[in-house]
Amino acid sequence: MRYIVSSLERISTHELAPEQQQIFFCNASVGNCDTADAMNLPKGGQMSKVESKNRGRQRSEESEEAILTATLHLLKEKPLRDIAIEEIARKAGVGKATIYKWWPSKAYVALDAFLRTMNRMVPTPDTGTGEEDFKVQLHSLITFYNSPTGRIFSQFLAEGQIDREFASLFRERFLKPRREAVGVIFDRAVKRGEIDPSVDRELGLDLIYGPAIFRLMAGHSPLDPEAAEAMISTLFRGMGNKSFKNRSVPRKYDLGTRRTARTI
Repeated sequence: MRYIVSSLERISTHELAPEQQQIFFCNASVGNCDTADAMNLPKGGQMSKVESKNRGRQRSEESEEAILTATLHLLKEKPLRDIAIEEIARKAGVGKATIYKWWPSKAYVALDAFLRTMNRMVPTPDTGTGEEDFKVQLHSLITFYNSPTGRIFSQFLAEGQIDREFASLFRERFLKPRREAVGVIFDRAVKRGEIDPSVDRELGLDLIYGPAIFRLMAGHSPLDPEAAEAMISTLFRGMGNKSFKNRSVPRKYDLGTRRTARTI
């Protein structure tokens, strides 16, 4: 008994979920069927379940990578509102059904593509001190925002001003996981005694990253590594646990001297 590819044309593995992407075979009594040999299957025309599963997973990962990469390329050329799912599919070399299989709309694809790249370029360090962790992390963040991909962030903020649904999705799908990631640094610093435990976590994160975002949007002052260093140093003098180190500086200096303020 030989195995041949099923002739059920209505089934398209391109449109199936990853775990369903298998090659369908059916028994046939036709003579001289060389389909199995043509497809380089093991003798007897059988494919192991593990091999079939791995092939399906590989195709899915490749398609996902192509879709996210294509989306970022398009976002660098024009705003999200001017991009159609058809364009993403065409640039990625996949069908629309493949995109809708994983994402309900282009906004989801765009945010996932941006978040994936940002997570790769802006890691969450653990240098041993919270102050240094935030300096390293903010430095990476600034470098990312100054890159072609990072500038898409400004586009998302602008889109959120005119599209409430996108703004809500942006907060849930992008902002929330990013704040949770940097919140780990904050929590470690509190546990080490570097940050006063009475400081509200969300407020602290706003104070750390807010100045960088403001400079990114307003462009009134440089957004560079030196700025990151000054921002974090000044903030830690204000948020720092006063009992963590025996500081001999006067209280007015804790709030930042004029010289420090001018460097921010």
